Amino acid sequence: MAGEPQPDCLFCRIVTGEIPATVVRETETTVAFRDISPKAPTHVLVIPRVHYPDAASLAAGDPAAAADVLREAGEVAAQEKVDGSGYRVVFNTGPGAGQTVFHAHAHVLGGGDMPHMV
Repeated sequence: MAGEPQPDCLFCRIVTGEIPATVVRETETTVAFRDISPKAPTHVLVIPRVHYPDAASLAAGDPAAAADVLREAGEVAAQEKVDGSGYRVVFNTGPGAGQTVFHAHAHVLGGGDMPHMV
């Protein structure tokens, strides 16, 4: 069921502490941790504690949690000191866009020149 922890979800298991991660921030509704395969000098994932498979379903099912993820992305950027130079927040949705874990999450990327994508 949407919003409920899924036993086979890697990120749900990180939320519960069953699987370790390098956590950089936690709130009542989110967890932020370093990506294990970083694509930029700063690459942190911000996830909601509730399970939704992607950003669109999170926004539709729990708009407050979606807002919390975006707010925390900004807090992570400030904490990592990339807010002044610029950073990117990316939500990959679906396998064709590169989503490999089907638990909504934002990538916070920064710390260097990033190629224009659009």
